Amino acid sequence: MTPFMRELFVLLHLLGAITWVGGMWFAYFCLRPAATKSLDAPQRLPLWSATFDYFLRYVAVAVVVIVISGFTLLIRTGFRVAPVGWLVMAALGMVMTVIFGYVYIGLFPRLRAHCLASAWPSAAIVMNDIRRLVAINLVLALCTTVAAVFSRY
Repeated sequence: MTPFMRELFVLLHLLGAITWVGGMWFAYFCLRPAATKSLDAPQRLPLWSATFDYFLRYVAVAVVVIVISGFTLLIRTGFRVAPVGWLVMAALGMVMTVIFGYVYIGLFPRLRAHCLASAWPSAAIVMNDIRRLVAINLVLALCTTVAAVFSRY
């Protein structure tokens, strides 16, 4: 792999991570409190459903880019000589990817269906499950970032 290609893969990896983690951070720490403060559940839950409709599609692309770029760099370097931090980053990234997949494929369609049916209590339960999983992914993202930074030493 040429140095340019390696740097391109690193750039794509970082842009994907910024999209995913930055979006989760914004949703959890900015949109969630503002929506809770400003809107009742019958307005708040459709906002979340509409937001996720856009956001989760972007994140799906970002996750594919992250996985392809990360494993390309890891395979090119070699698992045996790769820094331990890279292996930790890959393992945590896979857990994050599974959680994202469950939210996107399992929970989000249920949230959307409950919102369309105006079943607010059911929608709120699903939304709370999504909130918990986003919180877990944010913690895992922090751990992944620490592993990435400290793998440079």
